[in-house]
Parts: sequence; structure tokens; C-alpha cells
Amino acid sequence: MTTFRGSYTVCVTAFDAEGRLDLERLRSYVDWQIAEGSHGLIPLGSTGEFLSLTRDERTAVAETVIRQADGQVPVLIGTAAEWTDEAVALSREAEALGADGVMLVPPYYSSPTEEELFVHFRRVAEAISIPVMLYNNPFTANVDLGADLVARLSQIDNISYIKDTSKNVHRVTEILARCGDRMTVFAGYYPWESYLAGAEGYSSVFANIAPKLSAAMFEETTKPGGEAKGREIYLRALPLINMLAGDLYVSATKAAMAMIGKGMGDPRPPRLPLPKERQAALRTILQELRLLPAS
Repeated sequence: MTTFRGSYTVCVTAFDAEGRLDLERLRSYVDWQIAEGSHGLIPLGSTGEFLSLTRDERTAVAETVIRQADGQVPVLIGTAAEWTDEAVALSREAEALGADGVMLVPPYYSSPTEEELFVHFRRVAEAISIPVMLYNNPFTANVDLGADLVARLSQIDNISYIKDTSKNVHRVTEILARCGDRMTVFAGYYPWESYLAGAEGYSSVFANIAPKLSAAMFEETTKPGGEAKGREIYLRALPLINMLAGDLYVSATKAAMAMIGKGMGDPRPPRLPLPKERQAALRTILQELRLLPAS
């Protein structure tokens, strides 16, 4: 079974000028991500606008990324759904398509209890044989997967990863203390600090724009004696990381990709393109990182 470790890009979804799925552009994006050194890909997460895709479109995105990656890097498919049976069906489909794992944010409207969360994740995990990455994002899912619940879930054989976006770096320490080697933590925020606390991966939004930089931050920070070099890279990237955070993260990410010449279309409504008053600051950050194409 593949081990997941490193900078994993949470992929945007490509749309054309009419807002339709653009699979050719998505294939080109996958090739570029791999060539730039991304250690893994996670399509159909929040950054991939999974809630704004039809069921057939979700299948098309999953199949396209898996086939284009062709085993060069691991691919985890976002299979979250509000209804447990749908999450099971999406996860089974991902496994049948050849995914290396699935990533699941909790049901995002019903605010389930701890017991409901446990049963939800257990049912999905028992329906497939590939690894499950839990996705803790209390800011959008309205529930927080605390360390005690994660420890309980880690007793299920293939629930062995978690992306933690709680903005609490100490949570990494708490999870590892309770789970030991049964759980591998991926950072959702604050990657450098999380690596030092024991995280072994980063579910990276900014890797959509700077995959090489995100991969280098991981590689430097986690090698013996590389913490200072990793911190230097992190501080360089931090303005971009912060610019892509917050409510407009999808719009900002897609705007940045267009600026660097890797446009993936506008986000789907209700999201709107990034407001013009924020574009200038974003462009300045990209210029300082030398990511803008030569004029």
C-alpha cells in the first residue's frame, strides 16, 4: 500500500470560458504539477469546488486525474458527501477508478454528533480497502474532529491519515500522542510549524501556483538539519499562503493561476472572480516570488 508523505496539492478544477468542465486543461495541469515536483494530488476537495460539480462531473475529474497521473504520484480523491450512503458510493467509485486513497471532510451541514461522525467514517472505511484521510476543517464543516475522536477512528485499519485545518498546531502533537503510528498528520495550515511538531505532509493550496516551492519547503524542513532552510522558504511563501486563505480562497487561487499563465477558468457561482481591489496585492506577491511570466 502506498505511503502518503510530502506536499500534496489540493487541486483546483478546470473550467472553460463558459463554465464547463475542461478536462484537457486539467490533464495539462496534472502533467505540470508532477513535473514541478508535487508529491501527490488531491482533486475534489474544497479548493476543487466539489460542491459545485454534478455527480457525473465528479466522476470525470477523478478519472481524469487518476489516469493522467498514471501512478507517478499518489492521487487521493475527495469523496465527501452529506449523506453517508453517497460518501460510500463515491469512495467505492474512487477505488474502482484506481485512486490511492480518499479524503473525507465531515458532513458539512448537519453538524453531526461525535457518535454520528464515528459511524459515518467507519461505514466509508469498511466499504473500501484503500486508505482514508480524514479532513478536519471546523470552519466549514461546523464540527471539530478532536484528538480523542481521531484516536478512536485510528483503530479502524484503513483510517490512517488526517488533514488538520484547525489552525491549532498543538493538535498535531495531541493526535500523535493519542494515535502513535496509527495516524499520519497532514497540515492544512502552518506547514512549517506542523512539520516540526511531527506532521509528515501538507495539503497545500498554494502548490496550485507554486508546486516546486511547496515541495521544497517539505523536503528541506524534514531532512536532518534542514529546519532553517525550510523556514526561509516558508517565510518567502507565507504572504502567498495568507493571501489564499479566508473566504475567497478559491477565487484567489484561480486568479493567481491566471496571472502566472496557468489559468483554470473562473470559479462557479455563487463564487465570483476575485475582486479587482484584491488583484493588485496578489500580483505584487507573485511578482516578489518571481512567479509571473516574463513580459
